[in-house]
Amino acid sequence: MLIKFHSKAVAEVLMLSHNAAPLLRAAGKSFGDNVPERGVFTRDQLQAAIDGIEAAIAADERAHPGQNDDADDHDKAPVHPVAQTVELHQRAFPLLDMMRRSLAEDADVTWEATKGW
Repeated sequence: MLIKFHSKAVAEVLMLSHNAAPLLRAAGKSFGDNVPERGVFTRDQLQAAIDGIEAAIAADERAHPGQNDDADDHDKAPVHPVAQTVELHQRAFPLLDMMRRSLAEDADVTWEATKGW
């Protein structure tokens, strides 16, 4: 399922539901196995949501230290970009940016699920 995040402050952010779910949980939304079809982060909830996602990123980086460190890999063949994993901080960046800009402009962030993906 494709999740579309909306805000009056910025363009849409699109994310597959299995990638969006951990970020939504880190941001304080609780749900079962599936991401709800619709949801909202009100202006008042945005700072706590941002803090939660940033804490999840920090915990992920502590759990996988040095994963992004290429300093010792000079003798290794480069890995093709398609074969590289996408880290949590990279996956979260568009949503975090949307939340920060929405908070600055006093706008809500909503999402809706699009079936068929």
